[in-house]
Amino acid sequence: MDEFMAAAIAEAKQGLSEGGIPIGSVLVKDGQIVGRGHNKRVQDNDPVTHAEIDCLRNAGRIGNYKETTLYSTLMPCYLCAGAVVQFGIKKVIAGESKTFSGAREFMESHGVEVIDLNLEECQQLMRNFIEAKPQLWNEDIGK
Repeated sequence: MDEFMAAAIAEAKQGLSEGGIPIGSVLVKDGQIVGRGHNKRVQDNDPVTHAEIDCLRNAGRIGNYKETTLYSTLMPCYLCAGAVVQFGIKKVIAGESKTFSGAREFMESHGVEVIDLNLEECQQLMRNFIEAKPQLWNEDIGK
């Protein structure tokens, strides 16, 4: 596993330790992490503080996003995929999409390269969380 996905997983674990949903994300530009974040819907009582949104907020205004890669432990949902497309991020690397298929086709239809690493560690984080807090997970995905 590369250092960037490892950093996203560390963010997911941080979110879990705070009582939140274990999804993490990092934004990489020129081989450096320029933003990191995790899902804070529970912690901030904010329905749109998904990991990718938190990551982009923490990156701040970096100018052009076309040369960036967004790493996320889970395939981005439509909200986060919309941000990817809006900012012109051209590559997304997801830890897994088995738990949640997300908006892969939407991103690809807008020219985003999407890679699903199908990592057992990311799947296990989500399985454990969903088993422990199914109502919170269903709220997160709009069920």
